[in-house]
Amino acid sequence: MTGLSRFERPVVVQVGRHSSERIVFEVNEAATILLRDVHRQTEKRKVAMDACLQVLRGEAHPPAARRAFVAAALEAKILRSD
Repeated sequence: MTGLSRFERPVVVQVGRHSSERIVFEVNEAATILLRDVHRQTEKRKVAMDACLQVLRGEAHPPAARRAFVAAALEAKILRSD
């Protein structure tokens, strides 16, 4: 199942001003970041969480979750590389 939830291209984020960059390869990692590190409850965050959960349940494909995660990370100003 892990292979089914991997992003085709990783997403690079930096969740704290003094933390190192993180390379996100999997939907589960993206969901964890959204849950633990993105504190503003925005529509883009909600859409990204829903997309990640759909992939993890086998109801959607990773590219949809990746797009939503990138949008939420950009909005939260943690996106470093897409």
